[in-house]
Amino acid sequence: MAGSKHPLIFDGHNDLLFALTEAKPVSVDPFFDDTGKHLDESKCRTGGFGGGFFAVYVSSPVDIEEEMKKMEQPAYSLELPDPVSWEQSAAAAHLQMATLFQLEKRGGLKLCRDVTDIENCLKREQLAAILHFEGAEPIDAEFNSLEVYYQAGLRSVGIVWSRPNLFGHGVPFRFPSDGDTGPGLTELGVALVKRCNEMGILVDVSHLNEAGFWDVARVSDRPIVATHSNAHAICPHARNLTDRQLDAIKESDGMVGVNLALAFLREDGRMVDTGLDTVLRHFDYLIERIGEDRVGFGSDFDGAKIPGQIGTAAGLPNLRHAMIDHGFGEPLMMKLCSRNWLRLLRQTWL
Repeated sequence: MAGSKHPLIFDGHNDLLFALTEAKPVSVDPFFDDTGKHLDESKCRTGGFGGGFFAVYVSSPVDIEEEMKKMEQPAYSLELPDPVSWEQSAAAAHLQMATLFQLEKRGGLKLCRDVTDIENCLKREQLAAILHFEGAEPIDAEFNSLEVYYQAGLRSVGIVWSRPNLFGHGVPFRFPSDGDTGPGLTELGVALVKRCNEMGILVDVSHLNEAGFWDVARVSDRPIVATHSNAHAICPHARNLTDRQLDAIKESDGMVGVNLALAFLREDGRMVDTGLDTVLRHFDYLIERIGEDRVGFGSDFDGAKIPGQIGTAAGLPNLRHAMIDHGFGEPLMMKLCSRNWLRLLRQTWL
């Protein structure tokens, strides 16, 4: 098994849809040829990337490369962009969702609405996709669109992507820092959590500030899930989870997906390359703190700079090899690579 593409990895977060729709003209063709990014058909097959949460992400008018440069410094605090309107957000969401549907129509993946769908995809080695919103901006204040999105396949909602919106407040990209950076959920945000619980939509606390996290913990009757976050005890970045937050996730029988973004892995919080030993430290810490049934992958493929020893999804066998050499046996590997996410989704979805 060492170094192979098995077990397949079912992952908590990627930004392929945003990457495909940022290119002009918008086309799914690159996925079947070469996106030049972390994910495409060939890289997924080579690396044993079995699928995961495909994010709809609404961008802000910022220079991403310039912001990444700032995060290479020993300390930084990036200014959060202004809120984005519902009209702009909905239009961006519809384009990315249409792109997901086109990928399915072309046979590149299957949009999964229940756990059985995912299990069948993994057995067939067909890419499995969960439709996820990274930031709830495309959802209107009356939640009418949430019903429509659910029928279209939406099964997971991250309340914020860092910048504030109608529903809550996120953390800035700040190091060193904790997530105690302002107010949490709004009244509408509390209502959104309750509605998602009723509908069987997963609520993701990644990017939420600490006050928002505790609001979700207080209001939600489902497991607390951070689809792509790491351990603050190792990397004291505002985006990472403190021990107290991890304890609450454990108590709720929730889940954390390990984020491969360099700045959230490294002890010094810098967006510069790091070895796989740093990734393993976060796996070790999270397994020790919340248990081996509650940890998985949350790569942030196509949304972040990741370790060069992985490079793209095609490099995932290198990470599997390192995990096995580190002492992770086959039963644990199966849990970390997919079974923990499937267990969590069975508890969360209706």
